Amino acid sequence: MPRLKEPIYESLPVLYVAAGAALLWLSYRGRHSWWSALCALGGFLAMVVGLAIWMRRRGYRATSEDYRRLGRPPGGSTSEEPP
Repeated sequence: MPRLKEPIYESLPVLYVAAGAALLWLSYRGRHSWWSALCALGGFLAMVVGLAIWMRRRGYRATSEDYRRLGRPPGGSTSEEPP
């Protein structure tokens, strides 16, 4: 599977949150109850997904930096067995 270019990859959480905010705004301005509810649900889900992606990336980067500083691979086990 081809990888996304870095600028696109890094902007995905912002795009999700912006799309979610736009859908929530449309939900507020909507005149039909079913359309408004659909926009609200989509906006809420898009914002949650965008924030979740941002938080997972931030956590992974902090953890992998800690492992690099200690000289161990992130997510891997060490060759030493626990006592």
